[in-house]
Amino acid sequence: MVQVKSKRAASSAKSKATPKSAPTPAPVKAANPVVSETPELDEIWARFKATNDPVLKNRLIETYYPLVRYISERLLATLPRSIEVDDLCSAGLFGLMDAIDGFDMGRGIKFKTYCGMRIRGAILDELRSQDWVPRLVRLKANKIARAMKALTARIGREPTDFEMAEELGIPMQEYKEMAEESNAVTMFSLNDKFDDGDDDGGLENSEIVADVNSDTPIDQLHSRDVLEVLTANLSQKEKRIVVMYYYEGLTMKEIGRILDLTESRVCQIHSNVLARLREVADRKPGLVG
Repeated sequence: MVQVKSKRAASSAKSKATPKSAPTPAPVKAANPVVSETPELDEIWARFKATNDPVLKNRLIETYYPLVRYISERLLATLPRSIEVDDLCSAGLFGLMDAIDGFDMGRGIKFKTYCGMRIRGAILDELRSQDWVPRLVRLKANKIARAMKALTARIGREPTDFEMAEELGIPMQEYKEMAEESNAVTMFSLNDKFDDGDDDGGLENSEIVADVNSDTPIDQLHSRDVLEVLTANLSQKEKRIVVMYYYEGLTMKEIGRILDLTESRVCQIHSNVLARLREVADRKPGLVG
C-alpha cells in the first residue's frame, strides 16, 4: 500500500508540474437527426392518409422538422454569408409539407429518404427564384470555376486565358466572351464584415470601398501647400475669404454675414485677391498643376 500511495503522489506531483494544454475544440457540425420508425408513427401515417386530418399532419411536420433544419445547415455551408439559415428552413418546410401530402406508403420506400430529396429541391428552387443571374450564365460561371480549379491543381499555378480555353475545348474568343458574362455572377454585400485576417473583424465592406471622388492624402497635402504659398502675402481677412469661398463652399452673402461686410465689399476683396494670386502664379508657373 505504501508503494501505491507513493506512485500516486509522484503522478500527482508530475501532473501539477506539467500543465496540460487545453484541448482544441472540434468544429461543430449539424448532427443528422434520427427519426425512429415506431409503430405509433406508422399509425399516425395510416390515419393521416385515411382522413387527411390537419392535426395529424402537424404532428408529422413536428416529427420531421429536424430533418429540414439539418439539410438547411448543410446547404448553408456552400452559400454566401448573406443567406440566413431561417430562410432556407422556411423554404424547406414547404418541401416537407408537399412531401407529406404526396407520400405513397404503398411504394415501400422510407419517408425520410423521399422527403430529404423534396426538402432539398424546395430550398434549391427558392434560391434559384431569388437569383438575379440567369441560369445559363450561372452554369457557365460554374463550368469556368471547375476548369480553373482542376487546371490550377494540375499545373501548380493560376492558368492563363489560353490554357483555360484549351482546357474547356473552346476558341479563345468564345472563352473571353464566356468569362466576361460570368463576371456578373459575383455580388458582395456592403454590409458584410471585411475579413483581413485580424481577430476584431469590426470593419464592413462599405468602410473600405475607395471613394473615387475624394482627394488622396497626397492631393490634400499639395492643395494645402499651394494655399499656404499663395496666401502668404494676404491679410487675415483676405485669407478667410479665400478659405470660406473655395474650401468651405460658402457664398459671398454668407461670408459677408460672418465678417460683418456687405456682399459687394466681399466681391471687391475677392476680385483684388484673385488678381494678386494670378501674379504670384505667373511668377511661379510650376506651383499649380
